[in-house]
Amino acid sequence: MRDILAEHFLLKGLPPDDLDRLAALSHTRAYTANQNIFSKGDPATGMMGVISGRVRIVAYSADGKEVVLRVIEPGEVFGEIALIDGGERTADAIAMGRCDLLVLERRDFLPVLETNPALCLKLLRMMCQRLRSTSEQLEDFSFLDLRTRLAKRLLRLAGQHGEKAPDGVRIGLNLSQQMLGAMMGTTREAVNKQLRALEDEGLVRLGRGSVTVLDRAALEAIVEAAE
Repeated sequence: MRDILAEHFLLKGLPPDDLDRLAALSHTRAYTANQNIFSKGDPATGMMGVISGRVRIVAYSADGKEVVLRVIEPGEVFGEIALIDGGERTADAIAMGRCDLLVLERRDFLPVLETNPALCLKLLRMMCQRLRSTSEQLEDFSFLDLRTRLAKRLLRLAGQHGEKAPDGVRIGLNLSQQMLGAMMGTTREAVNKQLRALEDEGLVRLGRGSVTVLDRAALEAIVEAAE
């Protein structure tokens, strides 16, 4: 457990005694694909870290449409807002496949946080980055058309999850068009239409559950033209 804790971004560099203490108090949980981890409004007891698999953080529109706010990768944590203020969960968390999670209870983690200024700063920096990302996402929903939002999202996913391909960069996620639509607050059909147009222009190549970016510069030009 100590080794697992030490591999998480937020906890790297924590003094050995604190790692040992958290290792003795933390535990793991396993989830299956699409299993709900927690829901908005649930009482919060702590923070979770992804050991393996991925977790999507989602909200829902007035008509019940799922909007993916963030995808949490191995080595990252989530649930940090409720950890700090002890309030309710602010969104839903859902396993994207089989997931193994590390659970850090609030009552155990806060004393460690209170005695480690560097850890506090790391946590604040992470929360600020996520707030900036959410703010940018809201601006994109409000001011950019779907073609531009899609180009921007593909560039971001290629940067975060890109795998070199002979003719471009393959987005290394099992990425359905429905999921891509949920990331941008639209439907699978609307995303499919735009992806087909980008493919016809030679900017991307579509595969089963995958997208390969063939012309990064052209996608960047689409985004820059709207800014």
